[in-house]
Amino acid sequence: MSSIIIANATLLDPSEGLDGPGHVGVKDGLIAYVGGDLQAARDAAGEGARELDAGGHMLTPGLIDMHVHLREPGNEAEETIASGAMAAVAGGFTSVVCMPNTEPAVDTESAITFTRREARRAGLANVYPVGAVTAGRKGQELAEMAQMARGGAVAFSDDGSAIPTAGLLRRALSYSKMLGKPILEHCEDESLLDGGMMDEGYMSTALGLKGIPDECEEIIVARDVAMARLTGGHVHIQHVSTANSVDIICRAKESGIPVTAEVTPHHLTLTSDCLKDYDPVYRVAPPLRADVDIAACRQGLKDGTIDAIASDHAPQLEEEKELEFAFAPNGMIGLETTVGVISTALIKNGGFTWAELLPTMTSRPSDILDLGRGRLRVGLPGDLTLIDTEREWVVEVDKFHSRSRNCPFRDWPLVGKAIATVVGGKLVYDADNRCREV
Repeated sequence: MSSIIIANATLLDPSEGLDGPGHVGVKDGLIAYVGGDLQAARDAAGEGARELDAGGHMLTPGLIDMHVHLREPGNEAEETIASGAMAAVAGGFTSVVCMPNTEPAVDTESAITFTRREARRAGLANVYPVGAVTAGRKGQELAEMAQMARGGAVAFSDDGSAIPTAGLLRRALSYSKMLGKPILEHCEDESLLDGGMMDEGYMSTALGLKGIPDECEEIIVARDVAMARLTGGHVHIQHVSTANSVDIICRAKESGIPVTAEVTPHHLTLTSDCLKDYDPVYRVAPPLRADVDIAACRQGLKDGTIDAIASDHAPQLEEEKELEFAFAPNGMIGLETTVGVISTALIKNGGFTWAELLPTMTSRPSDILDLGRGRLRVGLPGDLTLIDTEREWVVEVDKFHSRSRNCPFRDWPLVGKAIATVVGGKLVYDADNRCREV
């Protein structure tokens, strides 16, 4: 464990009522002081602590991305646990939650243990593994959920596919409720997906590409809400993309059904019009939708219907993403661009404030997954993110720490960037070399 002082920051944590100048002291990996007295922060951190002058920039709880793909084991050329963790801290994320659709799938306690061990070896971001709901993610029988929970799984998901039947989902939710873990659902009905490649509508017709109707997502969202009502188990809807899905989730919450939801930066900023040149970088599941869907997702963030922003960081090989659109795999990367995209599109130009959006990447994902992080509170892990909200930069994918380059925001000019990341009191990313020995 490490000790550090972050001095002269603008502290922001709506969950703790913090919004103003102050300092933070971390001792032996835990937050020891939060407040306005710099000497008190130094005393709390103790002898041997390093000090970083924040220069008035915004200091937040360590950001949490509750939906990433790290590809290890099986596709390490696309991403490894270590490279994904490095991309995370460079993007300001102190914790990431990795999905189980690796090769083989993460569906046993030993696979959970492997992920946690490799993350510890990397020594960068906290990496929380999610276990598969069904054995091999084949949608036939439940995996060893209790054993995976014992090994450290924070949730269960067959991400990449929806759990195929209501009966199987009912059993999964009943087990997950006993274990105190949510089911994270990728909501696409396979019978309606049927080889579709993009949002169904004018653009898919004009391009001659098979479309995916909104109902492909909405039918599964409605079914999952019904099963959560029936079982009392917590279902979390991943990467919400349609206006009607937002409405279904809103009504479920109003009825007290245990449902939460997330949205991605790309579903908040990009539409199916991006596909006009058949560029496979924009092929993603669920597909990019229409302006009305973006507006609904943004409103869902405003009113609390949608709980979290998550990147769905999905690395793919460059040569695969350069195939013809029909043959290219789904997926976009986002760990190193999420802060900038959200800062630019939603805060600078979209009518949101940092105080409104910060909980969607800190306290709320922590609460959904019971991580015990995401707050500037004495006694919690010393995970911190320093953000220069006015930093202007251009997305240069060749400089990414991720092994993949399939980023839809290539060459975008952005405003707002994470410039330092602290995990457990250890400075793991320092863009401006601000830290000094004291």
